[in-house]
Amino acid sequence: MSIGSILLAVLVFSVIIIFHEFGHFIVSKINNVGVIEFSLGMGPRIISWASDGEKHHFMFFKSTAFFEEHPEFEGHTIYSWKILPFGGSCMMLGEEEDVEDEHSFSRKSVPARMAIIFAGPFFNFILAFILSLIVIGYAGHDPAVITGVEAGSAAEAAGLQEGDLITSIGSSSIVVNREVSYYSIFNTLDGTPVRIEVERDGQEKVFDVTPKLSKKDDGSEAYMFGFYHSAPRVKGGFFDTLKYSLYEVKFWIATTIKSLGMMITGRVSTDQISGPVGIVKQVGDVVEKSKPEGVATVLMNLLIFSILITANLGVMNLLPIPALDGGRLLFLIIELIIRRPLPRKVESYVNMGGFIILMGLMVFILANDVMKLF
Repeated sequence: MSIGSILLAVLVFSVIIIFHEFGHFIVSKINNVGVIEFSLGMGPRIISWASDGEKHHFMFFKSTAFFEEHPEFEGHTIYSWKILPFGGSCMMLGEEEDVEDEHSFSRKSVPARMAIIFAGPFFNFILAFILSLIVIGYAGHDPAVITGVEAGSAAEAAGLQEGDLITSIGSSSIVVNREVSYYSIFNTLDGTPVRIEVERDGQEKVFDVTPKLSKKDDGSEAYMFGFYHSAPRVKGGFFDTLKYSLYEVKFWIATTIKSLGMMITGRVSTDQISGPVGIVKQVGDVVEKSKPEGVATVLMNLLIFSILITANLGVMNLLPIPALDGGRLLFLIIELIIRRPLPRKVESYVNMGGFIILMGLMVFILANDVMKLF
């Protein structure tokens, strides 16, 4: 891994994390909740900025004890950049304990607290939409057009032709080109006929295609349809850009959820799971493969990769797992139903247990990433 790949990966992560935490931050401010600290990174502070209402203060390597010893910063948000280049936080007053203050998170209504917690993942989806607008506005969307049919293939036998626009495969509607490849990932092909609908010369046509057992490029055998679908991107107008940008977000959210389902059912091996190290390598691969096509292509592919990561982070954070936003939302839903908060100790113990499990999972994924490098 090159230094450039690492720096690009850190930049991508930083933008995504800041956007996530900004979601919590801005909705906290809207609900008049005091934010103690807004930070990027974890561990000791490198740079901090704060205002005491009259002066602005830039400080270096200040500990939490320093701010506790200076009451002039009380009630003001500290903005920090911390030494470890992953993670971030939006620390709110009364977030971890009951504080009798009108600006305390713990004193706000359940709907207000739910909005604050949900805002982080939701802002990940907003970022995915913004990045999609840039990509599709610049390069257009990728229609699922058949660009070639192999001789003797299942596709040829069924009557599919070059130029057909695929609109559905099986029970899955097809809007963008990638969904054709992902259909084979999420659905096991065998000798069973698959219904494929296409648009040809403005008319809808339906074909029953029976996948054939064929040799892949690596010499292994698999059931395949036998057509190619690598059509160039198509640029549309303003409303097309909006429509396909929204669909891009929907696509990656749905893909993340389906991938999680495959992990739970054991259809995804540990070798296919990537953590921070694996993602840094993928960023490097994206850059290296895109370089021959110019800077614009490198940037577009990095943006597409960022859409995938931020949508993935949004979905993962909404999982009902303790220590994640989804786990905290689950506690608030329970509070809403039983009309009283769960005991603080119960919530703390559950969150601590969830945090320990998450840390263990992170260590496992990190070790897995390192092993794959060798």
